[in-house]
Amino acid sequence: MSPQRERGAVHLDDVSKAIIEQLQQDGRRSYAAIGKVVGLSEAAVRQRVQRLIDGGVMQVVAVTDPLELGFARQAMVGIRVTGPLEPVADALAELTEVDYVVITAGSFDLLAEVVAESDEHLLEIISRRIRDIEGVVATETFMYLSLHKQTYSWGVR
Repeated sequence: MSPQRERGAVHLDDVSKAIIEQLQQDGRRSYAAIGKVVGLSEAAVRQRVQRLIDGGVMQVVAVTDPLELGFARQAMVGIRVTGPLEPVADALAELTEVDYVVITAGSFDLLAEVVAESDEHLLEIISRRIRDIEGVVATETFMYLSLHKQTYSWGVR
């Protein structure tokens, strides 16, 4: 299944939502501790978490600041496209240096976050890889100077 998953493929009941909230607060929280809060056994929590991951509802990862890990450049690239957007979004998602791709409404058709090792590397990604994707007609690059907030704990609805 592509990164764009079918909506509703995984049923989110109140218990699953509570599990997600627990992991948003602390992604290292044990299944046993989560089970005590939500009223399930450790094994049941483990199974639910695996279903949520397999269904594309969530990921459990370490959130980092690339600029602090030796990557000299991080940027958001606004992309204008001619023709269908999805093939361009799929091609961007295949680039290893791209960690985030969204189809948007507004002055850009797509936004892609890029992490690069140097200015030269960023230039190569934009000039020779992103701009070479069929359908890309223009790009605008927004260089990150400092990360001030990055959170993924917005809860569930």
